[in-house]
Amino acid sequence: MRTLIVAFIYIYCFLISATGVKAQSIQHISGKIVNHNNEPMMGNISLLSVRDSTLIKQNDFLDGVFQLSDINQKEVLVKLTSVEFADTFQRIIYDGKENINLGTILVNANNNQLNEVVIKNQTSLLKYGPNGSIEVNVANTLLSTSSSVNELLGRVPNVVVSEGQISVLGKGEAIIYLNGILISSERFAAIPVSQITKIEVISNPSAKYDAEGKAVINIITKRNIESGIKGTASQQITVSEFAGTSTNTLFDFNYNKGKFSVIGNYGLQLGKNRELLYTTRTRPDPTEFMKSALTTDWRRRFNNYSNFGFGLQYSFSDSNYISLEYSGNIEDLGGVVESRNSILTTNNDIFYATDVAKNDVRLNQFINLNYNVANSTNGSSLFIGLQYSNYNSKVKDLINENGLVDALNSERFLKNNADYTINIVNTQADYTKKISDNSKLEVGTKFSSAAIKTSSAFLISDDNNTEFELNDALSSDFKYEEQIGAAYLNYSSSLMDKFNFSVGVRGEWTNYELSTTANGSQQFKKNYANVFPNLLLNMPISDDLKLHASYVSRITRPRYQGLNPYVIYQDPFTTIEGNPNLKPEKTHAFEVGALYKKFDFKLGYTYKIDPISGAALRGNNPNSYILRGINMDKEDSYFASISRSFATKWWSSTNTVSMNYSKLVDNTYSFALGTTKPQIYLYSNNTFTIPKFFKILLLAWYLGDKSYGLGDDNKRSTVLLGIERSFLDNALKLNFTANDIFKGFNRSGNYEVGQTEIYYHRTYTTNYFKLIATYSFGNSKKTDYKKKELEQTENSRAR
Repeated sequence: MRTLIVAFIYIYCFLISATGVKAQSIQHISGKIVNHNNEPMMGNISLLSVRDSTLIKQNDFLDGVFQLSDINQKEVLVKLTSVEFADTFQRIIYDGKENINLGTILVNANNNQLNEVVIKNQTSLLKYGPNGSIEVNVANTLLSTSSSVNELLGRVPNVVVSEGQISVLGKGEAIIYLNGILISSERFAAIPVSQITKIEVISNPSAKYDAEGKAVINIITKRNIESGIKGTASQQITVSEFAGTSTNTLFDFNYNKGKFSVIGNYGLQLGKNRELLYTTRTRPDPTEFMKSALTTDWRRRFNNYSNFGFGLQYSFSDSNYISLEYSGNIEDLGGVVESRNSILTTNNDIFYATDVAKNDVRLNQFINLNYNVANSTNGSSLFIGLQYSNYNSKVKDLINENGLVDALNSERFLKNNADYTINIVNTQADYTKKISDNSKLEVGTKFSSAAIKTSSAFLISDDNNTEFELNDALSSDFKYEEQIGAAYLNYSSSLMDKFNFSVGVRGEWTNYELSTTANGSQQFKKNYANVFPNLLLNMPISDDLKLHASYVSRITRPRYQGLNPYVIYQDPFTTIEGNPNLKPEKTHAFEVGALYKKFDFKLGYTYKIDPISGAALRGNNPNSYILRGINMDKEDSYFASISRSFATKWWSSTNTVSMNYSKLVDNTYSFALGTTKPQIYLYSNNTFTIPKFFKILLLAWYLGDKSYGLGDDNKRSTVLLGIERSFLDNALKLNFTANDIFKGFNRSGNYEVGQTEIYYHRTYTTNYFKLIATYSFGNSKKTDYKKKELEQTENSRAR
């Protein structure tokens, strides 16, 4: 890293010396824009001629920080514009300094009412930020017609959503933030898409962000909503030949009067969903030959999939408020899981048909209490938050199992009765202090306590009408208690007006105790501490060329369910179980990049210790297999990418090409070592506007074959076509979408472990047609509800 810093400084000095010195004039102007709450603003800076107001130079800024170079003027007029604040002007006169830093500029809120906005050019979908981050516009694009945040993220460049995991290409699994605060998957699933204005993909998060996860996806909701009442109502109908029909009804509103602000939302999904998994397991060795062909078909029925939220805020002043929010979701899941397993050995020919009648009900509830105060005079701010999270799940599944072993029939019935409870309490405090115009110090602390209890009882009967008896081998109790304390410090500043840096460190202490009755009584107790340093460097060479470099260290703790050896039953030879011996995964990531005009280039390397993976491992019986999470030894991963966005009056397009190369190493589970080869990723998002008629969206991505040494993942792709038309002065929008037109999205691959060759192919409900009607209502002018959620790494692990 030291060599990298020296190289960047050398390049900087060379380029500066090569440009020469333009004497006796202003060459460089920089500064930062914040509102009265010390929040960074986004907008545009323009340099105008003092004589006739002609435009000299302009540039956009995203996070409040702006800079313009190669000005070569004695006197200029600075104009700052944005929909977020009122127009601001400053007159700058050369006084012997070529490089002028305007410091922090405090802007006023924009109270102007706009009766009509005429768009001359398409809004670009993508904006590139410092440290390799990207910002994706959602509001007023066809991305806002997504049914859920999960579906929306699957349409974001460089983000892959699969099997409940959200990953950033080249980095790995991401954690989800809402307005800068970490949330759980249950929370982000309840966010109304209509309230989202943009999404930030932060591939190199600083020490301020929780150490859990390799990348951060920050969902930013709309702010400065006009006063009065405003809301949207949306009805979606999805038709799929593969899964059937489902509906999604969404409603959200905002209300503001005086110092009180209120928000609320409700969503209800009904209908069907489906997932199909085909797996073969083969032991070719003649001494223990076996071939298993297993098909598992999840035919889910949404009896009541709903989410809800209500928030109340009182503002003491523009920069001092307290807020209380209650939210949650209900998942009443029915349907059936059909499993068919054909097993051939040298001694037997076995066929098992297992039908699981699902009766799962989950209720998740969250309470947030937050206090925030900002001082615009000294540039300091303080946030204090308290959150309580409660997850409750009850399972009452009835399993009908029919077996055919060498022409002999057998039948039995099983009941899976399970209670699953998680209680989490989080407290957090964050303090930001402006040291100078170019320097800022951020410090914070966090403490969390989590308690998890699971009780699982498997009952078996040879006849559904006779008494069921408890099966001790499949039943278990699980208890897990964990406390995590964390503190961070992050310092950011600049040198020579053209070299910006951020250095930080985060310390986390973890103490946990685990006990389970699965496979005999087991108890684990451990505590450990970790320190995570981070270094981010930015070097704006000119308005057209900006360089960055970073080093980030992270940790991924196992999901609570991944530790729980609770049995998810598929058939007598196949179960899904947690692994209480899972260790946390540690990551060290390096990246260098350049932003040249509208091209974004990145190169990176990631080293993982104890990477968390999964496999089908042989059980205690000769033909049985257990699907569980495991730790590999290490993983080396390299990636390179280039992106380009552009917009015209009728067409906006975002395009990305990436290449990723990974190699996993295992010395424990006897994986067969194979070849390695890179994986190609292609992404293109295009919006075409026919004025006064409609918009057309064409989105496509392709993820190529991947070989990582211990296995192979097959290629997958998707093509989406959508059309949207507005009515009633844009109050009513109709959208029709055809998703995954060519049925290219599935997850398949193969690996070999412990003399067993395994192939899998998973199909999802991605090929469908969707019709959406959205109506916006209200008579609002301005509101300032500032919704914040307390950081909750532990909640993200409750998935």
